[in-house]
Amino acid sequence: MWGVNHSIKELAYIRMPLMLMPDDFKAYSKVKVDNHIFNKENLPSHFKVKEYCPMVFRRLREIFGISGKDYMDSLCFSQPIRTDNSGRSGARFLLSADERFVIKTLSSEDIAEMHDLLPKYHQYVVEHNCKTLLPQYLGMYRLTLNNSEHYMIVMKNVFSPNHRVHKKYDLKGSTVQRDASDKEKKKELPTFKDNDFVKANVKLYLDPISRDDFLSKLKNDVEFLASLKLMDYSLLVGIYDRDLGAESSEMEREVTTTGYGSTDDNGGSSSPPESPTECGPEEVKLGESQSRFDDYGEFYAVKSAASSPKCEVYYMGLIDILTHYDTKKKAAHAMKTAKHGAGAEISSIQPSQYSKRFIDFLSEHIRSDPNNGTTTTAVAAQKQAQQAGNNNKRSSSSS
Repeated sequence: MWGVNHSIKELAYIRMPLMLMPDDFKAYSKVKVDNHIFNKENLPSHFKVKEYCPMVFRRLREIFGISGKDYMDSLCFSQPIRTDNSGRSGARFLLSADERFVIKTLSSEDIAEMHDLLPKYHQYVVEHNCKTLLPQYLGMYRLTLNNSEHYMIVMKNVFSPNHRVHKKYDLKGSTVQRDASDKEKKKELPTFKDNDFVKANVKLYLDPISRDDFLSKLKNDVEFLASLKLMDYSLLVGIYDRDLGAESSEMEREVTTTGYGSTDDNGGSSSPPESPTECGPEEVKLGESQSRFDDYGEFYAVKSAASSPKCEVYYMGLIDILTHYDTKKKAAHAMKTAKHGAGAEISSIQPSQYSKRFIDFLSEHIRSDPNNGTTTTAVAAQKQAQQAGNNNKRSSSSS
C-alpha cells in the first residue's frame, strides 16, 4: 500500500516511549511522492500519504503481536485484493495479498470518530490484556491522489487466510429487515443475517469453558461500547467445517472473501488478528495442542465442542463499531417503531438496550455441549479438571 513502507521504516528509528502521551493521539506523519521514473508501472506519478497517530498504531501492532516487517510485507509487496463487498455508506473493502489484513475506506466523519475513540480503545485493549473481540485496528491513513482524498483503516481479518469459511453470518440480535437480500444470496459466499440464522436453526456448540470465556469477553466489549453510546455493531461469524475442509484440501485454494461490508449496514469501521504474543486465545488450552490449533486460525477462532454434531471452527469478531446513537438514529428508531410497532426488534435502539438484546440473542444460540447443556456446574467441573491437570504438570516438573 502506497506510503506504508516509508512510514514503517521511519518509525523503526524512533524509540517507543514507555507511555503514550495525549499529543501522540493527535500526531500524524506525511509523505509526498513525485514518481517520475522509478516503478511508474505500479505507482502514480504524484500522490501524498498521511498516517494518523503513527506511534499509537505502532504500539497497537506490538500489542497484537504484529511486527512492522510483517505488516509492511503484507501490505506493500503485492497489490491488495479487491472484494465485491460494500457497505450502505459506500465503503469499499480490500484484502492484503496474503489475506491477513482488511483495508476499509472511511469517510472524514469516520476519521473524526476514530480520533475520539482511539484513546479509550487503546486503554481498553491494554487493561483487558487483549482479551477482546473488538476490531484490531492497525493503521489509519489518508491518500491524496489527483486532488481527491481517500481515507482508510487497516484491521486484522477475522477469518483465517488459510481456511475458507463455508458459512458466514452478520448478527445484530435484531429481526426487522435482517434477511440477506436476493442479490446477496446469489454470491458464492453470501453473508446471511439474523433471520436467516434463526430460520436455519443454527447453533454454535462450544464446550462449557470456551462458551463462558467467549460470552464474558463479548459482554465486556459491548458494555464498553454502550458506555461510549455506540450501537448497531455486529458479530461477524464464519463457520469452517473441518470435514468439508479436509475433503477439499487438495483442490486449488480460492481467494477468501471477508464478511465486512456485505451486510448492507451503515458505515462504521469494521473490525474487527495473528495471535497476540502476550495473550493467545484461551480456547487453545482446552484440547488440541497450540501447533495443531494454529492450522485453523488465529485470535478469533474457537473450536466446536467435542460432542458437537459437526466438527467445526468458528471465527467470531465484532465489526462496525463506530455508529453513535445520535439524532439520526433516534429519528430512525421513532420511524421504525411507528412502522413495525413498539415491540418490534429493530436495530436502532438505545445503546444499553442494544447491548442487552445482543448478548441475550447470542447467549441463546451459542450453546454448550449438546449432551450436557449449559450449566454452571458443568463449567465449574471442567475448570476444576483443567486446574487439576495443571497442578499435576507442575508436580511432575518439580519432581
